[in-house]
This record gives sequence, structure tokens and C-alpha cells, in this order.
Amino acid sequence: MKKLLTTVLALGMLVAAGCSSSNEGTSGTVENGEWAPKDNIEIVAPAGAGGGWDTTARMVAKVFSEEGIIEQNMGVVNKAGGGGAVGWAYIAGFDGNPHKLFVSSPPIVLIPLNGQSQYGHEDFTPLANVIADYAAFAVAADAKWNNLNELFEDMKQDPTSITVVGTSSPGSMDHIQFVQIAKAAGVDITKIKYVSDQDGGGLTQLLNGSVDVYSTGVAETVEQVKAGNIKVLGVTSPERLEGEVIEDFPTAIEQGIDETFINWRGFFGPANLDEAAVAYYEQKFKELSDSEAFAEIRAQFGWDEMYLNSAEYKQFLDEQKTEIKSLLDELGLGQ
Repeated sequence: MKKLLTTVLALGMLVAAGCSSSNEGTSGTVENGEWAPKDNIEIVAPAGAGGGWDTTARMVAKVFSEEGIIEQNMGVVNKAGGGGAVGWAYIAGFDGNPHKLFVSSPPIVLIPLNGQSQYGHEDFTPLANVIADYAAFAVAADAKWNNLNELFEDMKQDPTSITVVGTSSPGSMDHIQFVQIAKAAGVDITKIKYVSDQDGGGLTQLLNGSVDVYSTGVAETVEQVKAGNIKVLGVTSPERLEGEVIEDFPTAIEQGIDETFINWRGFFGPANLDEAAVAYYEQKFKELSDSEAFAEIRAQFGWDEMYLNSAEYKQFLDEQKTEIKSLLDELGLGQ
């Protein structure tokens, strides 16, 4: 009898430990079927400080904290390298851990497709997309081109005579955003001369005359336009953007080029997240997207609202992969 009682008590302890592990372990706490984080939350920006991923991650963490949307401490860490691949590999090591998030954008589709990362969007859990940013194509203030059509007419005549610079690698975002618009304008994209300056010297090259066109994000052009050093020939948004300076940037569409390029940015967790944790983050990112505080930040940086929940985001990413693969194959950069 004593032996049986001991066995029953041991089994009870194991069951209790199992329940405690599933409900209150590193996965967080669950009450009434709803999950909540237990530990501090780490947001990874898979690039250095000051860029789009870093800015987005820090602004999101700021609003989450200051507006009381998420009470747990949130820290942003930079994991630069490989166009995002270093950060993705880091997150991949935390399978099922809902306290590790990262921000990403088109490179998580582009980089794996051109063979520079073993990890793609399918290897993580999409939580929510939050914003849409756009590309800008800039030239020196004294350049002979005053709009995209003038630039593309010259490129149609001799594509190799004009050099385009970006900070991403060939086949990644700054390259592809330019190629996508140029293709719609009738340029032979296989002959476009693209130079990659991943040390961030693209603007310097433009200003010293080493290159002709700078393919970048809208926000990266504003101060130089204000200073009178460069002019923006076009942006890739569907409509004119709102805000000081950027409201003067013409879209490709209004110049007769029927194409856009969206630099969407959203958040992911590691693979195999519990459905309750996914639901929690979906709700919190929706609260963030709907908040006045984040609306002010979008206006500050020229971002558009673009909220997608987890299922919508996954479908969107799958569609993006199909479209981008076709473009990379045409360039001879697909794997």
C-alpha cells in the first residue's frame, strides 16, 4: 500500500510539473485560453542601426511600451550581416519561443531566392505586417534628367551607359525595386548596370559623380533634397505621399509607368509558435496599427498603414515569392 501511494504521488508530481511547464514555462502564461508573455521580449533588427528595419523595430517597441499595449519589457537588438541572413539564422535557433521576434521586409523573400540564405519566410511564423514604405529614385541636383521617362528613354537607348547604385546586394531590394519599375517602362532589365554598396556609400557615390542614379527608400532622400543636393525623379507608391518634401515627389504611375513597389514591413516569430501566442501578437499589432501614436510615427517617416494578420500575411508572402521569382529568373539571378 505504501509503495502504491508513493507511485501515485510521484505520478501526480509529474503531471503537475507537466502542466506548469506548458502553462507557465518559457512559452508564457495561459489563462482562460489566452496567452500572455512571461519574460522580456526581444525584437531583432537583422541589420545595423539607423536603417529601415532598425527604425521600424524601435518605433514599434516605443509605442508598445509608452501606450501600455504590451506591459513586458521589449528590447531591440541588431544582428547585422548577409542582408538579413545573420538575424534570421539567430531567430531560427529559438524554435517555438514566443519571446523572440524580428522585423523584416522584401529581403526575406528575395535573399533566399537568390541563394544567399537558407532561411526564408516559410521557416518562421508571420505575425502581422504593419507598414508600407516605398522606393525613391534620386539623381544629382544638376543631372540632365527631370523625370523617370527622360531617364528611362536614355536607358532604352543604352542601358549600360547609366549606373544605378543601391545598398543591397544584386537581386535584393534596392536592385529589384528599380528593375521592376524600369521593366514596366520598357527598359531591357538584363542590361541594367547595378552597383552594390553595402557599406552605405551609395549617396556619396551619387554626389561625387561615380554613379548616376540612387535607388533607395523615400525617407533616405528627404534631407538631401532639402539641402538642394539631389532631386527625386519618382517614387513607387500608388499615390502621392503626404508630408513635407515627400508630397512633391512624383509617382511612377503619374508619369505613365503602370507599376508600384511596396517595401512592406512586418514582424515574425520563430517556427512552431503556439496558436494562442500568435493570436496575442495579432491583437497587439492591430492595437498598435490603430493607435494615434503610431499614426504620428507613420506620418513622420512617410510610411503608409498596411496591417495584415498572420493568415493574410502568409498568403501575401507566398504571392510575393511567386512574383519575385519570375523577375529574378529573368535577370538570371534565381536559384
